[in-house]
Amino acid sequence: MATEPRRVVLTYEDLLETPDDGKRYEILEGELYVTAAPNLAHQHCVGMLLQIIGPHVRGQGLGRIFIAPTDVLLSNISVVEPDLVFISRQRLDLLTPANVRGAPDLAIEVLSPSTERTDRGRKMEVYRQYGVPHYWLVDPAARFAEAHRLVEGQYQLAARADGDETFSAPPFPELSIPLAELWS
Repeated sequence: MATEPRRVVLTYEDLLETPDDGKRYEILEGELYVTAAPNLAHQHCVGMLLQIIGPHVRGQGLGRIFIAPTDVLLSNISVVEPDLVFISRQRLDLLTPANVRGAPDLAIEVLSPSTERTDRGRKMEVYRQYGVPHYWLVDPAARFAEAHRLVEGQYQLAARADGDETFSAPPFPELSIPLAELWS
């Protein structure tokens, strides 16, 4: 009689054993996700977001912002590495010397052709499940940014901007991000 193979549930400890080979390793509910190093458009967009959001966060004393690679332990079986992650000053106790332990206030994913399906699907579901209140998706190829806000346990679109428009969204509604700077 054939039996179904048992599903192996990976943990943060398993993640620590992955090779340092330039790939991004994440665990979503015990399942390993591996992506190649991001392309230059992706990295430019991440860098520009940090240059725009970072001074705002520091200048207003709002908290801390980190770029990948930064492990965010939502649980021992869900460890993500958002492109940017924001922790408000009220929740700085989530920070350890090695990682973030718990749901950040904001996770930002810059989409790539190889990650869009996961970022919009499985990863968005995991962020929702663990109560990440704000989730932004930024796509340098399609040239848009959208913000999702967790409302009664579900993500709702809070803001969207396209092309060269200006993007403003929670948790930084007073910050205007000129999208043209992210693409050029």
